[in-house]
Amino acid sequence: MDRSRLSIGLPGATPHGILEALAPQIEAAGFHALWLNDTPGGDALAGLAVAAQVTSSLVLGTGVIPLDRRPATGILAALDGLPPDRLMLGIGTGAAKRGLTLIEESVAELRDGTTASIIVGALGPKTRALGARVADGLLLNWLTPEAAAIQRAELVETADASTPAILYVRTALAADALPALRAEAARYGGYPSYAANFERIGATPLETTIQELGRVSDYLAVVDELVLRVITREPTLAEYERFLTTLQ
Repeated sequence: MDRSRLSIGLPGATPHGILEALAPQIEAAGFHALWLNDTPGGDALAGLAVAAQVTSSLVLGTGVIPLDRRPATGILAALDGLPPDRLMLGIGTGAAKRGLTLIEESVAELRDGTTASIIVGALGPKTRALGARVADGLLLNWLTPEAAAIQRAELVETADASTPAILYVRTALAADALPALRAEAARYGGYPSYAANFERIGATPLETTIQELGRVSDYLAVVDELVLRVITREPTLAEYERFLTTLQ
């Protein structure tokens, strides 16, 4: 399997000891990037700084930092220890009411303070259009391969052809991880903005996930980078290593 466009996504709350052990394995296996989400209990930038110390070429991405909780000034203040040439700052609106304005202003502020790539997490069409105009790439989410292909084509029409469409897909490759995947899908299906997304693309939450290895190639065929958001039975180093072994 070609891993040059394949990346690994983990929770931002992953213990730093696990990241320190796992990041070199991800790099050695030839994956493109390690992505961490950012939550109140999980600082993506702090986790990526740990990964940066034990890797030399692995790209490091935040998927994504909600700007209503961590403004651009706070993000810039937390970049020590993160090599800008390897960093992709994924940002999103969070629950902000003036989300489009917040994204546009924040991208400008971030560009003034760092040379890291700026990636906009985009679920709806307006955010995708804005991201295509002001960012270095789009981070898409909860899509079928068919929907991803359509959104990738839209990006090509509205942005530079080199602007990447990055897709974040919940992935469970072991039978004992499927209950956790189903619970995650059900949870997101209950959020209004995500429910609207599933209605727009005509798919259920589970139909936008990966539950078998063959599905990976379906997604890689239509996007520039595929982030496998790892879903395992338990969030342990052993389980994450088992996931990586499945991809070999």
